Amino acid sequence: MNAKQQLPVRKLGPTSLQVSAIGMGCMPLSIQGRPPEDDAIRTIHAAIEHGVTFFDTADAYCLDEHDVGHNERLLAKALAGRQDVTIATKGGTTRPGGEWKRNGRPSHLKAACEASLKALNRDVIELYQLHAPDPDVPFEESVGALAELQREGKIVHVGLSNVSVAQLDLARTICSIVSVQNRMNLFDRSSADVLKRCDELGIAFLPYSPLNGMSKARELGRRDEVADIASRHGVSPQRVALAWLLSLSPNMLPIPGASKSESIADSSAAALLRLSEDEIDTLSALG
Repeated sequence: MNAKQQLPVRKLGPTSLQVSAIGMGCMPLSIQGRPPEDDAIRTIHAAIEHGVTFFDTADAYCLDEHDVGHNERLLAKALAGRQDVTIATKGGTTRPGGEWKRNGRPSHLKAACEASLKALNRDVIELYQLHAPDPDVPFEESVGALAELQREGKIVHVGLSNVSVAQLDLARTICSIVSVQNRMNLFDRSSADVLKRCDELGIAFLPYSPLNGMSKARELGRRDEVADIASRHGVSPQRVALAWLLSLSPNMLPIPGASKSESIADSSAAALLRLSEDEIDTLSALG
């Protein structure tokens, strides 16, 4: 694919935003084992060259509490001056000592959003997502904080992550929700009910770990069904797995993680792969 080619686009839920059907999850560029900054920026630029216009990040994509906002700052540097991309970020997770903790207190979310605006070097965030419900904070209070940030003009659209159908419906009584980011892949259909509800509402569904996690992505080809379909099309098993996700719903926007240019180049091409109905059925039976 050359730089002038474009990927198919999909609407980001009930918004006017159109983004590439395959986005890029940027977490691998900033956590343990991350590449040098120059290599990370090359990977982001490679994504753009291959048609990716949607980048998912979070303030917590970093090493620890002293490194908060690393991924956002990296994206700001790599995408400086570009108006043709959409950046989605998240708040509500902290990294004390490198652990992953939840903090859904309104005061924390408001401060996190302010910090994200600074890290991204933007006047407004197009999509700001609650990273995960905090069991120690009433869910409606966390969502209410995002609604307030929206009224203040600091974020345009509100999204959720790691939520149930009941939480999605509750959030919708507080403000408009345009996206849900839950885990889903060939071997994890635990959010199938959430996807169904998103389809009913016309909300974008952003499956994270669409290749079953960074450590297991290479194992996809060990399943004969996946390997056979990949061989038939002359593509990687990973590309098949992403194309299957895209086939499930017009609201599906996979965000595979990448730390190498070659990885995002292969993943992005899944938007151009058309699976047959029989192939889709075969893959669906794996769950």
